[in-house]
Amino acid sequence: MTPIGKGIPRVESKAKVTGASLYTFDLQPAEIGATKPILHGAVILSSIARGHISAMDTSAAEQAPGVCLVLTHHNMLPQAEWGPLNANVRFARAQPVFRDNRVRYFGEPVAFVVAESFECARSAAMSIRVQYEEEQARIVLDSEHGIDPAPLHGGQSSDSLVGDFDAAFTAAEHHIDVQYETPYQNHAAIELQASIAIWDGDHLTVHTPAQITSATRTGLARTLNLPEDRVRVVARLIGGGFGGKLPYFADAVLCAVASRQLQQPVKFSFTRQQMFTATTHRSAVSHRVRLGVTAGGRITAISHDAISQTASFDNYVDGSTAGAKGLYGARAIRTTQRIVRLDLPRSDSMRSPGDANGSMALECAIDEAAHACGQDPVAFRILNDTPVNPTTGKPYSSRHLVASLKEGSRRFGWMQRRRRREKNWLIGQGVASAMRDNLVRPSAAQVTLTPAGQLVVRLDMTDPGTGTITILTQIASETVGLPMEKVTIMLGDTDFPKTSGSGGSFGAESAGSAVYEACVALRHRLDEMAKGRDGSPETILRLVREAGGMTAEGKITPGDETKHYSEASFGAQFAEVAVNVHTGETRVKRMLGVFACGRIINERTARSQALGGMIWGLSSALIEANTVDHRGQMAMRDLANYHVPVLADIQNIEAVLLPETEPVANPLGMKGIGEVGINGAAAAIANAVFDATGARIRQFPITLDRILPALPPLA
Repeated sequence: MTPIGKGIPRVESKAKVTGASLYTFDLQPAEIGATKPILHGAVILSSIARGHISAMDTSAAEQAPGVCLVLTHHNMLPQAEWGPLNANVRFARAQPVFRDNRVRYFGEPVAFVVAESFECARSAAMSIRVQYEEEQARIVLDSEHGIDPAPLHGGQSSDSLVGDFDAAFTAAEHHIDVQYETPYQNHAAIELQASIAIWDGDHLTVHTPAQITSATRTGLARTLNLPEDRVRVVARLIGGGFGGKLPYFADAVLCAVASRQLQQPVKFSFTRQQMFTATTHRSAVSHRVRLGVTAGGRITAISHDAISQTASFDNYVDGSTAGAKGLYGARAIRTTQRIVRLDLPRSDSMRSPGDANGSMALECAIDEAAHACGQDPVAFRILNDTPVNPTTGKPYSSRHLVASLKEGSRRFGWMQRRRRREKNWLIGQGVASAMRDNLVRPSAAQVTLTPAGQLVVRLDMTDPGTGTITILTQIASETVGLPMEKVTIMLGDTDFPKTSGSGGSFGAESAGSAVYEACVALRHRLDEMAKGRDGSPETILRLVREAGGMTAEGKITPGDETKHYSEASFGAQFAEVAVNVHTGETRVKRMLGVFACGRIINERTARSQALGGMIWGLSSALIEANTVDHRGQMAMRDLANYHVPVLADIQNIEAVLLPETEPVANPLGMKGIGEVGINGAAAAIANAVFDATGARIRQFPITLDRILPALPPLA
C-alpha cells in the first residue's frame, strides 16, 4: 500500500509526547551554535492607549544584579520607518521598536531589560518607572464611520460588484437586511511568542516561531537596515500558530538589537498575559448582509458590507466578504470592506481570516432567507448552488458543495429532524455551508539522496502542529519509492529553498507540490544514471554511492489554470443544540462536518484539522470573545478568563472527508483543509439555536445574557 492517503501517525509524534522536541524557548547554547551563555530579556508594556512617554526612570533597573542592558527609545539603534502600508507581503514590512517616544496602543513595548538570568531580567524590568502624556484614545468600533482601506497590499481593491444590486434587491419578493456583530478573538496558542538572537560577525541568526520564515527574514532586514543575505531565520518547530505567528513581533527585533550591542545571544519570550496585547488578534467586525430572494427561493441579490477594526497605524482588512462572492449564484452581488483605525493593538490573520467571521453573518442570513420564503435550509442552499464563481464567471475546477450538503443531510438525519422539548431543554438543528478559497503560492524544495540511501528533503516550510512534516514525508516516500523511515524532512530555515510558509491553507499544497517536483526531478536523474544497466535498486544505490550522493530541486508556481478556473474547498456543517429554558445555557449535542478538499494525503491529520476547525466554530458560536475596557486594554489576558472549549463542551463531533478529484490546482490534486473546517460551524450552531427557541441572536458569541431575554415565555 502506498504512503499517500493512509492515516499515518505523525512522524514527530514520539519526540513531542516524550518531551524530546525543542521549541524556540527550549534552545540552549549548543543548539544554536553559541560559545557564550544566553542572556535573558524582559519587556515593559505601555499602560495607556495613546500618547507619548514624558519621562522614564531606568536607574534602578540599570543597577540591579545581573543586568547587562536596558533598552529604551533613548538608546535604541537606528531603524527603518514602519511599513509601508501597501507592501505586497505585509508580514515582511519594517516594524521598528522604540523608534520614538510615541505610544500607539495599550500594551506596546516601551522598555527592554537584558540580564544574566530570567529572574534578574523580570525583577529589574518591574523597577522601571514610566510617565506618560496621555491623549484621547479612540477604542470603540464605530460601524457608521468606516473608511476605504485602499490601497490594499499588492494594490488590490477590497470591494466587488457584479450586476445592479439595488435594482435586483428592490425587485425581489423577500428582503433580508440584517446586522451581525463578531468579536475580537486571540490566538491563544500553547507556545508563546519568543525569540533567540545570535550574531556571527555581521551576520544575524534569529530563532523564532515564524510561520513564514522568509517574510520574517525580509522584515527584520528592513527594520534593522541590513542586507537580507546577512539575516537568517530558523523555526524548526512551532507550538501552534493559527495565523498568530505569520507576523513577527518586537521580541525578534529587541533580541537582535540587544545581542548585537552585548555580543552575546539573547533570549526573550512574552508572558501569556503580554501575548494578548503585544501580538495580534482577530478583528471585531460589524456585518450588514442583504439578500433578495424570489417567491420560489432563488437568490437574486447578495450584499455583504463589513466594517472591521485595524490599528491606528495599519490597514489590515479582515476579508469577511469572501463567502458572499463565491458560495451562491445571484445575478447581482456587491461587497464592501471598510476599516476603522483604533488605538488598539494590531489585528491580523487568525484561523480562516475573514471567512470565519464572514460565514457567521452570511450563513445565518441565508438561514433567515430560507425561513422567509418557506424553504428547507438544506434545499434552499442546494437550489442556489452555482457551478461558476458568480463574481468572476470562472468555472470551479472542482466543487462538491451540493454533495457535501446531501451526504451531511443523510448522515445527520436532517430530513427526520424536528424541533422538540426534553424536560427543561429545547432541542433544535441547524445547517450552514462552508467555503475556503484555494491557492498555490510559489515554493521550492531540494532533495538529496545520500550515499547511505537516505533521502533528505530541505525547504524553509514550517509546521505549526498541522502535520506538515508527516505529509511531506509521505509525498517524498511515495514519489521516490523509498520507505518513510528512509526520508528525513529538514524545514524552517531560510538557508533552505524558499516556500510559501504555513498559513492560509496554502502551505501544504504549495510546499508539498515543490517536494513532489523535486522528487520527480531526482527520479529522472536516477533513470538517466541507470540507462544501459539493470536498473535494480541495488545498482542505483551503488551508483549513487559512487557519485557521493545525488541532489535535485523542484518548484511550483501558479499556472495559467488560475486564469481560467476558480478554486476552493467546500463543506457542509450540521449541528444539534439544547437550550435550557430557565438559564439559557446552550449545549451542542452533536456536530457533523462534511468536506470536499481534493486528494487527501493523510486521512488522520486531515480529519484532525477539520475537527479542530469545527471545535473553534463551536467556540466562536457560544464562548470565545475578547472585549476592550475603558483604558483600551484587552479585558481578558489569560487562559483563566479568555474562554475556549474544553473536553466537556465537545460531545458528539464527526468530520467526514469526501473523495474528490481536483484536476487543476497542483500536480498532487490537493486542496486546503486547515481552515474550511471552521467556516460555517458557528452559523450552524446559531441556526440550531434559532430552530430550538425561535430566537435569532445576531451578536456573537451567543452567551446567556444575550439569549435569555429572547427566549419564549415559559409554558
